[in-house]
Amino acid sequence: MPALIRTEFTGTIVWLGLVESRADALRSVSVVEAAAGFAGIEGDDHGGLTRPSCSRVITQYPKGTVIRNTRQICIVSAEEMAAVASEIGVGAFNPEWCGANIVIEGIPDFTHVPPSARLQTQDGTTLTVDMENRPCNLPAPVIDEDAPGHGRAFKLAAKDRRGVTAWVEKEGMLRVGDVVTLHIPDQRAWLAGDV
Repeated sequence: MPALIRTEFTGTIVWLGLVESRADALRSVSVVEAAAGFAGIEGDDHGGLTRPSCSRVITQYPKGTVIRNTRQICIVSAEEMAAVASEIGVGAFNPEWCGANIVIEGIPDFTHVPPSARLQTQDGTTLTVDMENRPCNLPAPVIDEDAPGHGRAFKLAAKDRRGVTAWVEKEGMLRVGDVVTLHIPDQRAWLAGDV
């Protein structure tokens, strides 16, 4: 019996980007295609099979502990970024501002797709969703470079709209225009309060 259900929901990759050096800037640079390997997107600074733990997992590990890298890729929704743009008062949200790797259009409530969901391209390249990507203040100065005075509003505006982090489950190419199908775990919602 399959553990993942192929849903009717598909989306289109409308933008791809690479963060070449987080030490230099969070800003990603646009590309039309990228190779996705087991260590992440080739040329992206978030890649690697392992990473040092950060504030996202501080209750599990002291900061800097070497852990499996399930935060290889940042994926955001075109629709959710449009809502963020409206809320922060800019005409359009540039995905470069938040260090995005992929912008997907067409999957509703994208930031809340279940952890462990898969996004599979028509060619079979498959990304596994780790979890919701919590908004932070790092995009603010990048936004302010292009839209002065608007960056500070990002963190609040991006709540429940910041997209997800993911890792590569099946290697392959990612291209602008690829169609991805959403596969979700075949399990009921956790009922901790009702058990």
